[in-house]
Amino acid sequence: MVRDPSAMEPMLPGRDGDPGDLADLALALVAASAQAAGRLHPITEATLRDLLRTINSYYSNLIEGHRTHPIDIERAMRADYAAEPARRALQLESRAHIQVENAIASRLAAEPGLEVCSPAFLCWLHERFYAGLPPELLRVEGPPGTAAETLVPGRLRERLVEVGRHLPPAAVELPRFLKRFAEVYAPERHRGQARLIAAAASHHRLAWIHPFLDGNGRIARLFTDAYLAAGGIKGHGLWSASRGLARQRAEYLDRLAAADAPRRGDLDGRGQLTLAGLADFCRFFLATCIDQARYMGDLLRTDEMQRRIAAYVQLRTAGTLPGPPLKPASAPVLLAVFLRGALPRGEAAALTGYGERAGRAVLAALLAEGLLVCDSAKGPVRLGLPMAAVPYLFPGVFPADG
Repeated sequence: MVRDPSAMEPMLPGRDGDPGDLADLALALVAASAQAAGRLHPITEATLRDLLRTINSYYSNLIEGHRTHPIDIERAMRADYAAEPARRALQLESRAHIQVENAIASRLAAEPGLEVCSPAFLCWLHERFYAGLPPELLRVEGPPGTAAETLVPGRLRERLVEVGRHLPPAAVELPRFLKRFAEVYAPERHRGQARLIAAAASHHRLAWIHPFLDGNGRIARLFTDAYLAAGGIKGHGLWSASRGLARQRAEYLDRLAAADAPRRGDLDGRGQLTLAGLADFCRFFLATCIDQARYMGDLLRTDEMQRRIAAYVQLRTAGTLPGPPLKPASAPVLLAVFLRGALPRGEAAALTGYGERAGRAVLAALLAEGLLVCDSAKGPVRLGLPMAAVPYLFPGVFPADG
């Protein structure tokens, strides 16, 4: 039985403080993430962050074997739930993930120095995610020969568990392990690329500790998003680590398990766990994040956005896609709000090239479709991203079959 926090050493990869090639990967991620952010007006960036929270929710739950169609997630955010209980439960689960991400952003903005590695924060994540879920999603199978248990949101597990071939720490020792976790991984203890390497390593070690009876994978992914946001990584929130991990689900789970292994000999570090396995996981995690940051950066190129907006409007104009036809002059309006964040209504209408009345009719149609949004009846308009348009404006962010 695992009782001493030294059992999770090494907690950081690299030999004698040298991260080796992981430093190069971390620098590449910083560059790719910053490039994605550098293409966007802050107002458009906020809109994209909302979309990315939906993407995170979809893929994090997909890793757990729960598939919720993006349209159903969009409806759930409007409290429009399916009558079918199983489908409704998945909508609630997806909504919970997005709400937790929103709450994380609010706390980080309101609480400078928020300790995202602390046991209190981890328990808060778990409580916020599970508190509003239906009973069927709180049911946890007990050990063989025992009755099912009900998960208590925010409560550390109170019994020994087995995860594959891994035996996490004894329940009574969880406070000691989590204290050590917070001491080693606190973002303020790491600078530059070392912070990204610590983010990758902490993702594995939190899963290794397995602090909750259930939901540890989801909480680890939410925690890592919070860690990167707290670390001030420019462009974080505009790409989805969960998307990359879900697309390589088998390898993700295999790499997690491989880093659970004991030290492989005298050349494998000085801790009880494998140093090489932890470094391999960090390498995989950072490479996955780089791929996702570059993917979004490519999608956000102005010339590519212009091409996709024009193609989408053309499909709508021709009646090829569901919904009322859009005027061809919709395209320059949508591109302008993407590039400039928001526009006064008169200026947006003038971009159509039509007279005032016809131009305002174009705006009205775009507002009705959710392709433009505003905060008041006469206020500026900005880009909206209704889920029906996302596959055309951002191809591939969701699987073709949802």
